[in-house]
Amino acid sequence: MTTLTTTPVARRVSTGRAFLGVLGRDVAVTGREFGSFLSQVLVQPFFLLFVFGKVLSQLGYIAPGYAQLLLPGLLALNAFLVAVQAVALPLVIDFSYTKEIEDRLLAPLSTRMVAVEKIVFGAIRGLIGSLVMIPVGYLVLDRVTWQTGGLPESALLLVLGALAGGAAGLVIGTAVSPRRINIVFAVVITPLLFTGSTQFPFLQISSLRWFQVICALNPITYVAEGLRGALTPQIPHLPGWLCFAALVVACLLFGAIGIQGFVRRALD
Repeated sequence: MTTLTTTPVARRVSTGRAFLGVLGRDVAVTGREFGSFLSQVLVQPFFLLFVFGKVLSQLGYIAPGYAQLLLPGLLALNAFLVAVQAVALPLVIDFSYTKEIEDRLLAPLSTRMVAVEKIVFGAIRGLIGSLVMIPVGYLVLDRVTWQTGGLPESALLLVLGALAGGAAGLVIGTAVSPRRINIVFAVVITPLLFTGSTQFPFLQISSLRWFQVICALNPITYVAEGLRGALTPQIPHLPGWLCFAALVVACLLFGAIGIQGFVRRALD
């Protein structure tokens, strides 16, 4: 009887250790390549911050205080897109060329848990890519002030946004052939970049209803709007509960589709 009751517990412990071992290996690889990783995640957001938040502001082409709106949007952008890229590109290569994914499948983990590890790892990279933008933003921009009471809510929003990005990356990485990945990224990433309400408040584009509908379909919108509501509540924003609900739905939807696709590709 003792054996029957302790075996499931021991199995869960073993699975947890294996999961953390695989995840730790991926994180360690990122640590060894941290310099190149930073250069990849900082270049584009830095120039967006510098041009829109600094140059155009000093030239008087944008209103004072625009930096308050822009920085949370770029944090949201990095959290989601870095996670997408961290999962999608390696998966396409692993499944098609290196077959390194077969080594992961030999670990004492179920195939679904290997897929979950990919999502979690992508989310970690997305979070790092987002957090490193905070000191950069404070160095580049003038007069950035946040409500410190909104930091816990902001942290949860970034976690959900990064997880949604990792799950979306899993969908792309298991559904796209290597010959088409560059086309898919060009077609998908660019619209995500400009329809995520990162450079403008969602509520203030109501005059462009068709564009507002497109933005509402982009998960980045809810990360950006949620961050503005938590950190800069004086800027018009969507309700926090709506942002959380939309991100949870995005995580579950992309996660279910991505894990199913991962299992299918792993069994081929």
